[in-house]
Amino acid sequence: MKNIILIRHAKSSWEAPLKDIDRPLERKGIYDAHLVAVNCIKSLPSTYMIWTSPAKRALETAIIFAQNILYPIDSIIIKEELYTFDENQLEKIIKSCSNVFESVILFGHNGAITNFVNKFGDIFIANVPTSGFVSIQFETDSWEKIKKGKIKKIIFPKKII
Repeated sequence: MKNIILIRHAKSSWEAPLKDIDRPLERKGIYDAHLVAVNCIKSLPSTYMIWTSPAKRALETAIIFAQNILYPIDSIIIKEELYTFDENQLEKIIKSCSNVFESVILFGHNGAITNFVNKFGDIFIANVPTSGFVSIQFETDSWEKIKKGKIKKIIFPKKII
């Protein structure tokens, strides 16, 4: 069994004239990331690794989650190739994961995340929002062989009461 948890980076700031990769989180994004992180703890597998895009907003989101779920920040794996908006590239990266790992939490970007979720999940989601959390379980022991999986949990900031 393989499990992927896809988390779209939290809301970022457009205020400063920065390169896209350097945009930080805005205040609302920081709040939403903490909110979702606290509410996802019971939905996490017992063991997992965290991968993140190197984009500042994705890395900051991953750090906020790591702090809330008590995951060592220095164990977060920054993968340059996760700075992508293309679901085919995202699929290729996920399918290249070592089978030693049963579960991966991945912080990345849209439209790659929404499109991946709709290709591999069993529930259509029009748009995974910023700080959105989607957990998909696959009935296989090989990342390379993942096919349509079952969405086990969806957590979106606006849906948390």
